[in-house]
Amino acid sequence: MSFQAPKGVPEYYPPRSATFLAVRAAFAEAARRAGYAYIETPVFEETELFARGVGESTDVVTKEMYTFADRGGRSVTLRPEFTAGVLRSVLEHNLHTGQLPVKLWTTGPAFRYERPQAGRYRQLQQFDVEAIGTEDPAVDAETIAIAWEGYQALGLTRVRLLLNTLGCRQCRPAYRTALQEFLRGLDLDEATRERIEINPLRVLDDKRPEVRERVANAPLITDHLCASCKAHHDRVRELLADLGIPWEDTPRLVRGLDYYSRTTYEFDHPLLGAQSGIGGGGRYDGLSEDIGGPPLPGIGFAVGVDRIMLAIEAEGAEVAVPPRCEVYGVPLGEVAARRMFSLVGELRRAGVAADMAYGGKGLKGAMKGADRSGAAYAVILGERDLEAGTAQVKDMAGGEQAAVPLEEIVETLKGRLSR
Repeated sequence: MSFQAPKGVPEYYPPRSATFLAVRAAFAEAARRAGYAYIETPVFEETELFARGVGESTDVVTKEMYTFADRGGRSVTLRPEFTAGVLRSVLEHNLHTGQLPVKLWTTGPAFRYERPQAGRYRQLQQFDVEAIGTEDPAVDAETIAIAWEGYQALGLTRVRLLLNTLGCRQCRPAYRTALQEFLRGLDLDEATRERIEINPLRVLDDKRPEVRERVANAPLITDHLCASCKAHHDRVRELLADLGIPWEDTPRLVRGLDYYSRTTYEFDHPLLGAQSGIGGGGRYDGLSEDIGGPPLPGIGFAVGVDRIMLAIEAEGAEVAVPPRCEVYGVPLGEVAARRMFSLVGELRRAGVAADMAYGGKGLKGAMKGADRSGAAYAVILGERDLEAGTAQVKDMAGGEQAAVPLEEIVETLKGRLSR
């Protein structure tokens, strides 16, 4: 019997894992440049945090959470998303009492019990950004811009930004009433009819084709906005235009979590079929009060690293990844192996990615290792080289080889690699 990874959990291993890291690094760099700091939060939280924060009517809470009792009898849940946990941490550690907005990013796994398929996993990898403490529409546009820059840095050209507003607690009740009246007149299954009474907006997020067809003529939130929400939405679009970021107005876009208000957006990639959403977010101005905190507006997004990986592969995008190995050492004999080990250490301290042959391999076997490593240069060191105080430096692409004094090896290779 051999063990296998749990069903619905993707694994990333070399060489594909280098692209996985590059995806997270691209978004982290975009967030860093915008003044966002890193936060690390627990993988599990009290179940009630997600029930109150994400929303008891959502599929996430009703169907998808990994919930269990710990040894103390407390109900805990593996995080299905990041926002509620990040906001809980901000409130617990009083970050909101300092400079606002509190601008944070984090990354890691989230967990949802779903039917596994391509791009839909039970352990999903996300990159998350949150800006907490301001209603300024400029911050809405800023979060969108961070995500957009991440996609652009990865060479993705087919990403679409879908944009909507969900109004606020002042103007949404009138829309809710109009939507409920419309939905009650449709032929829908019992579970969906129950949802109409709890949160009718969730019906608009139903992905089943037959439901989508029936709600095609449902009232639009954009026809029921108060003056403040309309002005907010107009400003976000103006700022996106100033940044040169294209968007598509999508008045039926809802997203899958109850806490969204006002600005709501999704990033879509048309080559991924049914799982085309590769990220999204929105404003959650009432979430702090929902989990017991003070009024504290916020906005954020999460992008799906797993789906971005699929989008990169679907487009054939060339993602720059740092070389795993730039210089490969080939020692011939025990004395040479010891000197090579020191030389490899010097190269690494100088910022060069370096590796070497282990296990006393001969020249032929060691050079095969050099080929497989992808190194630009091999350094060959034998007994005669040691006596002469030199090593043979071989250009792996061109095949040229020359003796270089050992004390000059590091600087010589750094110079060649920087060309």
